[in-house]
Amino acid sequence: MGRRSRQRMITSAPSAQGPHVVARSRRAPAGEAPSAPWSPFPLVELSVLLAIVLIAAGLLTGGPRRGPLLVCGFALASLAGLELSVREHLSGFRSHSSLLGFATAVAVCAVLFFFTGLPQVVLLVTGAAVFTLAFAALRRAFRARSGGVGFRA
Repeated sequence: MGRRSRQRMITSAPSAQGPHVVARSRRAPAGEAPSAPWSPFPLVELSVLLAIVLIAAGLLTGGPRRGPLLVCGFALASLAGLELSVREHLSGFRSHSSLLGFATAVAVCAVLFFFTGLPQVVLLVTGAAVFTLAFAALRRAFRARSGGVGFRA
């Protein structure tokens, strides 16, 4: 049974208090969440588990190993979350335009910071411009995938 026919049934079904219209939810059901290309293998979940282990080891360890363990743990957790955000956004399931635009701006500014000698003000303006352009493009892509909806919470 399709989603639209289920919605018609929900909105036209009489209740004990008489017939009335039930407000439709704007959120897609959890069963429609996009699956990863490696779907049966829990790659994102294992990455988050490894990130938690690395962060815990970094917090419990002292000395010169502490910093790299924490950085690797936080980077791995961030990449796992970013992958899920990209997958949900590009499938039209949930909008992550701000997060993905900010990640794009951070990546561009990091490359410019490490490979050029640009002043911080220029990096800040560049980051703001990249965020604005990426946000607009990502919002258009989400609307195209979601059937015209601007966002889904």
